[in-house]
Amino acid sequence: MPTYAVRAPLVRWLADEARRAHADLGPYRLLDVGCGEKPYSSLFAPYVISYVGVDAIENPVAELRGPIEGLPVEDGSFDVVLCAQVLEHVDDPAEGVRELHRVTAPGGRVLLSTHGTMVYHPNPVDLWRWTHAGLERLFERNGAWASVRVSPGSGSTACIAMLTSIYLEHVFRRAHVGRLARPFVSALNRSAAAIDRRSALLREPRPGTIAANYHVVAEKPA
Repeated sequence: MPTYAVRAPLVRWLADEARRAHADLGPYRLLDVGCGEKPYSSLFAPYVISYVGVDAIENPVAELRGPIEGLPVEDGSFDVVLCAQVLEHVDDPAEGVRELHRVTAPGGRVLLSTHGTMVYHPNPVDLWRWTHAGLERLFERNGAWASVRVSPGSGSTACIAMLTSIYLEHVFRRAHVGRLARPFVSALNRSAAAIDRRSALLREPRPGTIAANYHVVAEKPA
C-alpha cells in the first residue's frame, strides 16, 4: 500500500486511544465525524455504548447528515469524538474544531487525524495541509481545551517513501503492470520504517522534518 505511512500508524494509534479512552472514561458514547464507511468502528466496538456516524454527504452507513461546521447534535453529547482524515477537506477548519469542542462532553476528548504532507486528492475538495505547530494553534484558539497533544504518525523517511511509492505505483499502472509495483512499494515501506525507528531526529517534529500525517488528542475539562 503506497500510503502505508499514513494508514498503518493511524490504525495503531486509534486502537491504543480506543483502549485508553475506556480505561479513563469507562464505556463511552462515540461520534464519528465524516464517518464514510466507518473503517475504524471495529477498533472501538468493544468499548462503546453507542457509535454514531455523521457525514456531510448522502451516506447509508451514517446515522446523521451534516458538515463538521454544523454538527446536528446537542452540546456535550459524546464522550469521544473521532474525526479521521476529514479536516483537510472542510471549508472552515476553525469552525469545525469549535464544533468538535461543542459536542464533546466535559471530561471527554477529540481524536483527530489529518495530513501533513500528501499529494492533492480532491474528495470532492482538498484544501489544507498542516504542521504540528499549526494544528496546536488551530485547537488552542478554537476551544477551551484542558490539553492538546499533536504527534506525527510516522517519520520523515516514511513520508518520503510514501510519496515515492505513490508515484512509482502510478508509473507502473500507466504501463499496465500495476501489480509489479507491489514488491517495490513493500520494500520501500519496510526500509523507511526501519530507518525512522533508529533515529529520533527523523521521528520527531523539528526544523527540516516532514510528516505524512498528524494525530491530535484534545481533552475537554471535566
